Amino acid sequence: MFIIITGPPSSGKSTLESYLVEKHGFKSLRLTPPSPSTVDDISGMLGEVILDVITEKPFPPGKSSERLNGVVSKSPRSSAPASEAVSTTFAFPSPAAMLQHVTHNWRTNLVTRDIEDNKSLKPFLIRPFVLLVTLDARILLRFRRAQRTPSLTLENFVEQHDRYVHDQETTLLRIPNGPVAFAHLHIMNNFYAIADFHSHLEALDLTNPSRLRPDWDSYFMTLASLASHRSNCMKRRVGAILVRDHRIVATGYNGTPRGILNCNDGGCPQCNTGFSKDFPECLCLHAEENALLEAGRERVGQGAVLYCNTCPCLKCTIKIVQTGVKEVVYSLNYKMDKESAHVFHDAGIKLRQYSSPN
Repeated sequence: MFIIITGPPSSGKSTLESYLVEKHGFKSLRLTPPSPSTVDDISGMLGEVILDVITEKPFPPGKSSERLNGVVSKSPRSSAPASEAVSTTFAFPSPAAMLQHVTHNWRTNLVTRDIEDNKSLKPFLIRPFVLLVTLDARILLRFRRAQRTPSLTLENFVEQHDRYVHDQETTLLRIPNGPVAFAHLHIMNNFYAIADFHSHLEALDLTNPSRLRPDWDSYFMTLASLASHRSNCMKRRVGAILVRDHRIVATGYNGTPRGILNCNDGGCPQCNTGFSKDFPECLCLHAEENALLEAGRERVGQGAVLYCNTCPCLKCTIKIVQTGVKEVVYSLNYKMDKESAHVFHDAGIKLRQYSSPN
């Protein structure tokens, strides 16, 4: 896994990087060789650090520290030999050299916070082992963190922030092309204590492999949520995916029947007004119904799983039971959850709520 950390000034990028290095054994990557003072600072924080200036050629896996191109900097706190180094920092002359290295060493846990422009970022994002994490925090809190520099004024800090956010050449936060749009994970670091931030990171489970490649539940629930955006129902948007053997059999979303005016155009008086003498019942088909109708009983088959972004209502539950679905996975609660769960239990159908890794 290769984690790229981005974010505005004093959002906690170095704190997150140190957490990954110290707690999860990540190796830190830099774009330029650090100065001697930086070497001392890093050594004091991490113990012994190996610094290697990488050329365009990838660093061969398993190469011993004695043959490194750079230098070995020993912390004054540690007299351990280089072979027992607890952490490694590699410096690269360009983003392209860094990309080449991480591509050849993609099974190693690596991290950087030195990707500073969109042009450099985009080639990394097409790799399946790259996780882009954006950090942010309230601007006043970030300014207080940055006040370790005595001469820094609030006006100067806001100018730095604005350049970072709005500079058309170098910004990483530009919408829709910046990391906020592409990031796999957004973290708000509004914590006053590092220990609290660390606890939050532990809860997020940053190194979970499903963040790089979603598991089946995440994959199908995301598709169910996407299907819900096709809904035109005035009450709520619901999407459903019918799956068998990890293959999609049918999809559905709620709305009026075929040939009837869309719900949001007034096709269902019940949804639009809440009451109608002519139509006391809702005319909309539910997402689960549409998916089951599209598939038909014969195509549902054995062991089918229905993914819904909302727990099925009682009427849909009865139809799901009748068609032979063996498991229902939902994300959001609904007002009939207990009644539906009771029917599913009696019918021997597994019902469970999906929990996102985020």
